[in-house]
Amino acid sequence: MTIAAVDGGTYFHHHTLSEPPFSTFIDRLIYIRDLPFADLSDCRALLLPCRLNAHLIAPLADLLKDYMRGGGTLVAMGETFPDRWLSGISFTPCETNFWWWIEGTRGPAPKIAAPQHPLLAGMTEAAATWHLHGHFHLTDAQQPLIDEGPGTLMFEDVETYAPGRLVAMTLDPCYHHGSNFMPATTEFLTAFLPALKASV
Repeated sequence: MTIAAVDGGTYFHHHTLSEPPFSTFIDRLIYIRDLPFADLSDCRALLLPCRLNAHLIAPLADLLKDYMRGGGTLVAMGETFPDRWLSGISFTPCETNFWWWIEGTRGPAPKIAAPQHPLLAGMTEAAATWHLHGHFHLTDAQQPLIDEGPGTLMFEDVETYAPGRLVAMTLDPCYHHGSNFMPATTEFLTAFLPALKASV
């Protein structure tokens, strides 16, 4: 087993995780309420997709920490609010401008901070550009992968829960791909999911 994803039961989780083209990168789906009883011993990476309810994740924080300490990779995508259920994560929300490309206002300007990192193989700055929900402000244990303006949109931490790792992002590609809204999010997943699978 390589990658398991937690299913929150929403239409956009189903469309992104259960249907082509990205279902081929997900080896197992676990419904969020079944996660406390799931055997994760054969799971190299566990994906918490965008907008999974943080109130349902928070009681599972110890389980997720133990999973990482057992060598697993935990990926927390946008709007899962890992700052609410893991310590040492600083997140500042921002006002979301959904229509900057129509209104002619300044849009986000992501920068690939670690272009040689395996998780960013094939990633472009355009594929990480849609809108913002906020920024992480990193500790010394957290390596920036994608930066933007005053902070970070995606980071990796290989120290806090070693020998496993945490990958967290403020970007929410599963929501938008699953809603057929914002093509850049499909490009993001087209780069990220194969890179994640190759890295584990």
